Amino acid sequence: MTEPAANNADPQSNSADRRAGEYVVVARRYRPQTFEQLIGQEHVARALTGAIASNRVGHAYLFTGARGVGKTSAARILAKALDCEHGPTSTPCNECDICQSISAGSDVDVLEIDGASNRGIDEIRQLRQNVNIRPSRARFKIYIIDEVHMLSKSAFNALLKTLEEPPEHVKFLFATTEVDKVPLTVLSRTQRFDLRRIPAEKLAAHFAEVAKAEGVEVEQDALRMIARAAEGSARDGLSILDQAIAHGGGGVTAEQVRDMLGLADRGRIRRLLEHVLEADASATLADLDEAHDLGIDPSALLRGLMEELHLATRTKAGATPEALPVEQREAAERLADQLGWGQIHRVWQMLLKGLADVQVAPDPREAAMMALLRIIHAADLPDPATVLSRLSGEAATTAPAPSAAPAAPSAPAAQLPSDFPSLIQLLEKRGKHQLAVQLHDQVGLVRFAPPELVLKPTRPLGTDWPRDLTAVLKDATGKAWKVSLSDEQGEPSLLDQEKMAEERVRSEVLADPAVRAAFEAFPDATLETFASTKGA
Repeated sequence: MTEPAANNADPQSNSADRRAGEYVVVARRYRPQTFEQLIGQEHVARALTGAIASNRVGHAYLFTGARGVGKTSAARILAKALDCEHGPTSTPCNECDICQSISAGSDVDVLEIDGASNRGIDEIRQLRQNVNIRPSRARFKIYIIDEVHMLSKSAFNALLKTLEEPPEHVKFLFATTEVDKVPLTVLSRTQRFDLRRIPAEKLAAHFAEVAKAEGVEVEQDALRMIARAAEGSARDGLSILDQAIAHGGGGVTAEQVRDMLGLADRGRIRRLLEHVLEADASATLADLDEAHDLGIDPSALLRGLMEELHLATRTKAGATPEALPVEQREAAERLADQLGWGQIHRVWQMLLKGLADVQVAPDPREAAMMALLRIIHAADLPDPATVLSRLSGEAATTAPAPSAAPAAPSAPAAQLPSDFPSLIQLLEKRGKHQLAVQLHDQVGLVRFAPPELVLKPTRPLGTDWPRDLTAVLKDATGKAWKVSLSDEQGEPSLLDQEKMAEERVRSEVLADPAVRAAFEAFPDATLETFASTKGA
């Protein structure tokens, strides 16, 4: 975020509404008013400002993403950028009459339509009749349709022709949380922007500036709790902050936010997890009773346990988040050292099942208790690999303690493959057939230096493909691999190499004097198959 939160306020809400004596919620007063204030959506702001600067603004845009990430705000800012008296400009002034009326949602040339309540074909027919009327005072007539996926099929069909070839003075800006429900015929006529969930660190920093602008002291732990509870939504987080300020009466503490949201503090969560992993049933039940007396929701309690376990898992994998308190980081490191991968995965699956049980059980408290007791009694059970080893007579005479390091990873550390084809064969044996086919057919080898692998794709593989392959190779070989895609010149794919080799053999066969003589005797004959006799 590049500007103070105090400059983020909606000018209309902050003045007219307050003069009328109405309280305007924080989420409305601190809506972003410029592209720079779109928190966590820098990729969208950069693309739109670039389009405006180069005079390449399309006629239809679609903003999609989770709730509260800035879809409608981005549409309003783009509308101001196009219609501002000083524009088109990537930095609307927010002072002219047009900018202020767009911010207030009252401009006659920028029409905001709710797709849920105007979803029929009659409304779209009315829109089609009005698009040919030129704007009364602005540069463009702009239609912002929120929750566009709610339009009926007939309404979408009626809109298609206008959407594809609108008058030069018309722009369409769509926003939706469910882009999969928008017909492909509409998607193909728009430029799509996917808005991301806002990271908790950015949300916490933004909420701190908002609290400062409001003249309220908010503890850092409280800001982090609110940011986590917002789940990537700036609007949700500001609503929670507004509620916390009202409860706090001039100051907001972590304890107040915890009580308001029904959360358990991190220390209590870690203590409960330790008791569960130590198989201490009495201490676990005492912790649950204490949490119940404090009014902590059982679902929130299990989610807290899962967050701590997930953090330990990331730490064990060497990907600890940077913005963590020292105490939480040290606790995650201790837990990562204590638990093996097999135990982590078992506990995670049982917590996940327990959370589902809590959400449907008549008494959530009892369901949470039974879920944790189930984990405690499963802690002494050996993992499947140990069971098989014991049955085959290969196990040690004494089993390791539950809290000890794992007996072995999910895949035993294997010798690194000697060449690229051997690596593909290893993946085939591990059941990773799709990855093996992709490595065989769709990439060329640039460098093979285990555990480093550099490939040149011959067709798109997706942004997550190298990461997925890295994880599979680590699981298969027990080594941490570095997989990267490159534009360097590489070898042809193994499939292409096989085709070239087959073509060479085919050419050699056709060049054989006996074969040529056969074709001369039978002109209509074709070579269907052939087999190499070398070495026979």
